[in-house]
Amino acid sequence: MPLFNKLPNSVRAAPGQEWAILKKLPMAMLAGTLIPLAISFANRAFPPAGMAAEIQKYTTMVDILSIATAVTIWTAVLAVAIGCFVVVVMKGPAYVADAYELDDSERPGPRM
Repeated sequence: MPLFNKLPNSVRAAPGQEWAILKKLPMAMLAGTLIPLAISFANRAFPPAGMAAEIQKYTTMVDILSIATAVTIWTAVLAVAIGCFVVVVMKGPAYVADAYELDDSERPGPRM
């Protein structure tokens, strides 16, 4: 007995937006990583005017916000990818999970 048995006459649903979204996710991941990184590097290349302690504090704050933004975007991209994967799997053909014969009777038997 094969591991997965497809139900007879099961039809795969037409692809929808999930494939278009899945194709855009690598670019979203790349942009979501490079933009905060570029902001952080630009802040270091062109520091604001002020005392050294203020510049260090501002640079650290921008770095922390850039890292937080990148991690948030990665998490969002991962969540959207999981959602698209679930939709793709659910639109696939139907499979038999536990096929077993039921005894057909007019009345149910006694409870055990």
